[in-house]
Amino acid sequence: MNTREESAHKILDRYIRILKNETVSVSEPIKNEYSYQVFINDEKDKISLHVFYGKKGNKIVLQGNKDLKLYKKVHDLIFGESLISDYKIEMEPNYQYIGTDESGKGDYFGPLVIAGVYLTPEVGKFLRTLGIRDSKELSDYQIKQLATQIKKNNEIIFDVVLITPEKYNQLYEKMGNLNRLMGWAHARVIENLLGKCDAGEVISDKFGNEKLILDALQEKGRAINLKQVTKAEKFTAVAAASILARDVVVKWFSSQSRKYKLDIPKGSSTDVEKFAKGFLEKYGEELMRKVVKIHFKTSQKVFN
Repeated sequence: MNTREESAHKILDRYIRILKNETVSVSEPIKNEYSYQVFINDEKDKISLHVFYGKKGNKIVLQGNKDLKLYKKVHDLIFGESLISDYKIEMEPNYQYIGTDESGKGDYFGPLVIAGVYLTPEVGKFLRTLGIRDSKELSDYQIKQLATQIKKNNEIIFDVVLITPEKYNQLYEKMGNLNRLMGWAHARVIENLLGKCDAGEVISDKFGNEKLILDALQEKGRAINLKQVTKAEKFTAVAAASILARDVVVKWFSSQSRKYKLDIPKGSSTDVEKFAKGFLEKYGEELMRKVVKIHFKTSQKVFN
């Protein structure tokens, strides 16, 4: 199987998984001379999906009566915005915008990472083809694969701000509030992106009063239209940003686990508390303060 054929097979396999979550039946893949194909049917109708491979790359073709309800439903799933869970098509901007999201704020160990992605309609179409969605719905392996695909596409402009636990503790002590710290970090990502692109709008996940971001923006950033939305990962750019941010967090846990020869746990559960006590006993308070977020309530149980 050559590279183009393998790519077509993977694309079709991804769409099969998406379709099987819907109220339709999907046949086993059929290999043709230059494409892979499946038949899709509901109680009344039947259509087919082809993924072609050739010198110009992969091409996705849906065949059937375009007036059928089944055709329209599958068309939206494959070519529209419905690949993002709980997505409302009319909500996705059809113009350039920036999406930002963070990862790591709920982990006692590890950094806080904020990422932003500048999205054009063309880039949005590419990302939805990849199956971009909220990073919380993905495994660490899927995060790594999707983040790699995002970063190797030269058409995608993005920015990532990594706040190490040590720096996080310094900023939190200075600002005294997690939401204010996050507002500052989101603003840094937005400002960095505005130096590379021309966007008139930013969509971010709602974590506090939008003034926390606006007040932290510099002159150029304050002219932008900011929207904070609950569950903003339903927007393509925000979902992509969540993946880039989580990828950095996952890499931190992997590298630090190798460094200390321990499997450092994510989250802030009682198991994390137990692990932290062992880490403190083995490495001491000075080093402990470089790998955890001190203001967490977990610290009261670990350090006392």
